[in-house]
Amino acid sequence: MVQTPEIKLLRGFCALPFGASKENAVLLFGEPEEVQDITDEILNNHSRVYHYWEQGFSLFFDTNRSQTFCSVEIDNRDTILFDTRIFSLKEKEIIALMKNNGFSLTDIEVHQWGERRVSFDDAGLDCYFENNKLVSVNFGIIEPENKFQYFPN
Repeated sequence: MVQTPEIKLLRGFCALPFGASKENAVLLFGEPEEVQDITDEILNNHSRVYHYWEQGFSLFFDTNRSQTFCSVEIDNRDTILFDTRIFSLKEKEIIALMKNNGFSLTDIEVHQWGERRVSFDDAGLDCYFENNKLVSVNFGIIEPENKFQYFPN
């Protein structure tokens, strides 16, 4: 990838939109360095993950949605969000950046191992901090709260 990684909240990552195929990802970023299948029994979610270690991100493809692109985990320090290098910001600056762009802070949680998660549910964004430094960002599509679908007769 020759471009700077860019977070496009609710839409996609760089030029890869949510819902894109694995083949589209390979056309855009090249072959992944590693492919992994993961299962979350609690959420009943199965994903295939394309790891691009050298480029600093991993793409997740939801097997429940025909293996389409659904989320990304990023640790590339050059990543851009709202024309700002997000990894250069402190927690309060990220909260302000998100607020200035219409997204509210939803939750802050400190994990047992010391990592701090700052979440913006309306943006599908989680920011992870260690020792007061941003170490990774996860974002993806937002699941509707009510998955009930009505099919008329």
